[in-house]
Amino acid sequence: MRVLVLYDLPVKDGEDRLAYSRFHRYLIQNGFLMLQESVYCKLALNQTAVRAILANLRRNKPPAGLIQVLCITEKQFARSEFILGEVKTDVIDSDERLIVL
Repeated sequence: MRVLVLYDLPVKDGEDRLAYSRFHRYLIQNGFLMLQESVYCKLALNQTAVRAILANLRRNKPPAGLIQVLCITEKQFARSEFILGEVKTDVIDSDERLIVL
């Protein structure tokens, strides 16, 4: 499964910018990959992992703004289509247990 986090956080003053930075840093440090600006994705092996990810997101949420989470299967994620642009990443993003380089 994939856990997609979509967020829109205020950055009007210093406190807001600090909260935004903390949340953004939390996502990166916890294995989320950026799909687009303010859209991050993480691979979860099962529903138990999804529940743990959601609990951690709730604990690390900023005080203001909008954060949405969408959980989709690998099959649904694989059907995503690029209308314009292409993937720009050198991170191996796979649910395979063994990756041979």
